[in-house]
Amino acid sequence: MVKYIFNRLIYILIALFIIVSATFFLMRLAPGSPFASERELPPKIEEQLNAKYGLDNPWYIQYKDYLIDTVTFDFGESMKYKGRSTNDIIAESFPVSLTLGLMAMFLSVGLGILFGVVAALYHNRFPDYVASTIAVLGISVPSFILAGLMQYFLSFKLGLFPVSGWKGFIYSILPAFAIAITHMGFIAKLTRSSMLEQNSSDYVKMARAKGLGKWTTVFKHTLRNALLPVLTYLGPLTAGVVTGSFIVEQIFAIPGLGKHFVTSISNRDYTVIMGTTVFYAIILLFAVLIVDILYSIIDPRIKLKGAKK
Repeated sequence: MVKYIFNRLIYILIALFIIVSATFFLMRLAPGSPFASERELPPKIEEQLNAKYGLDNPWYIQYKDYLIDTVTFDFGESMKYKGRSTNDIIAESFPVSLTLGLMAMFLSVGLGILFGVVAALYHNRFPDYVASTIAVLGISVPSFILAGLMQYFLSFKLGLFPVSGWKGFIYSILPAFAIAITHMGFIAKLTRSSMLEQNSSDYVKMARAKGLGKWTTVFKHTLRNALLPVLTYLGPLTAGVVTGSFIVEQIFAIPGLGKHFVTSISNRDYTVIMGTTVFYAIILLFAVLIVDILYSIIDPRIKLKGAKK
């Protein structure tokens, strides 16, 4: 296990290097300037700004500086938000995205497994059709469309929830559901397929022959093995929902990290783009590593390649 984790950490460092390099060169290839605005800056002021942020240096000097910033996790001051560092923006906005993401993750996993189990237990019957229809709709309708529909019907028309903002728990309900429903559909389909496969196995047939009830068999025998495909999906799911949804945060005016990331791209705020990209990449890579380790814990038959025996 120790050898496996060490090897994976090496791969994570290599992946981060590739991500940082790709982000740097893509930013440099994109047209425009981070200091461009509707009102044109005097050339001397623009030169001073370029010198302040090192944009007047050769590309290889800037690349070296970005690599050092990444290693030290210090991305400097934002080019658009004067007096605010990228690290401060991440520290301030990430807890908001984390709170929203954890809510969305619990909703998507809980509802997805529930719908998947019900659909499998009542295969080709009415509950199966209802659960499968909800799952397909969740997968098919993008989260930003769901967000808009929820705002219109549940906020504007019925007045049940606030339209936007982040001032308490009630403000997080609609955006959390908007993010969760798509992931819930995927998890429900995975759980249903895996449950149907497990239901035809010999150990389940034996359990039922011993007189165990349907739901007892599910919780004692079937569900644990059926959740392995779902666990594979939890890596990218965790990274996606914990960091929040970029568009959903914009729609609901939530001051999360996703909102700053979208704004930084439109503003060509190099330091914020680099900082948030590296931060997202670290979360995703470590989430996948944790899922791989959990795989071997949930099912001892699975051996991690490179792990000590």
